[in-house]
Amino acid sequence: MAIRKIVMHPDPILEEQCEPVKVFDKKLTKLLNDMYDTMIEFDGVGLAAPQIGLNIQVAVVDIDDETGTIEMINPVVVETAGEVTDVEGCLSFPGLYGEVSRPETVKIKAQDRTGKFYKLEAEGFLARAILHEIDHLNGILFTSKVSRYIEEHELEGMEEE
Repeated sequence: MAIRKIVMHPDPILEEQCEPVKVFDKKLTKLLNDMYDTMIEFDGVGLAAPQIGLNIQVAVVDIDDETGTIEMINPVVVETAGEVTDVEGCLSFPGLYGEVSRPETVKIKAQDRTGKFYKLEAEGFLARAILHEIDHLNGILFTSKVSRYIEEHELEGMEEE
């Protein structure tokens, strides 16, 4: 396992449409393991391949609940419902937070590390994290969806609520 370097904005790879994964091998398994370790090391809840400099459709999400780690390869959003606005940040934008509206629920179809297709339904914070990472794979940054930026002192007040 290795901790990878996080790519920071304005690196152009963060705004590129990622290529689908076609080969499911030991290199992909190692990449997924490294991405998980990197996400944990930098205290994130999700990480997409472009955030470590790779232009491929791979992302991991782990919001530290009973769902465990979700590995998404070539994910596609099948359906969304509802809308909720909440605060988001991003490992590629350290110290930057903003209010972002996203669907309350999401259904996705993706592949696992062996190439097997699966479907997943998520709601709330997990849905938000999944959609944030899928946006990364499509070259969409959370900053393009921010309705209001949050100052650090405002963020501290929100955590106490």
